[in-house]
Amino acid sequence: MKTSESRYSQCLYFTTAALARKVEKMAMDSWAPVGLSPSHGYLLLAVVEEPGIQPSTLGSHLQLKPSTITRLMEKLEAQKLLVRIAEGKQTCVYPSQKAKEMLPRLKACVAHFSAASTKLLGREEGTRLVKDLASVSDRLDH
Repeated sequence: MKTSESRYSQCLYFTTAALARKVEKMAMDSWAPVGLSPSHGYLLLAVVEEPGIQPSTLGSHLQLKPSTITRLMEKLEAQKLLVRIAEGKQTCVYPSQKAKEMLPRLKACVAHFSAASTKLLGREEGTRLVKDLASVSDRLDH
């Protein structure tokens, strides 16, 4: 059954959850070539692109809680893809050489997801949808 045909299709919770599950599957497929979940992949991409980034900054950009950022970083550390270094009172996150070498493949995953979503939605509708969802998300912050 299509989401629009469900008895709950007028419910914000139901429709956004259904959309999130479908988008998550697309993202998982896009990140499969590097063996990372989308959350791990985007976190690693941010660390490679901004060596020394702080966990709090990662949390802000990825819209994730500190405990989730810690859990993601621990897994990437175990895979020898990043290191955390205490610098005074701050912790800074750096990519390993292995992670740096993955940069083209990480960017290819992002490009694959973008191409897949553009193919489904079209460039204009996709861009508008992302902008509208970000605006709604901002309004839901308390």
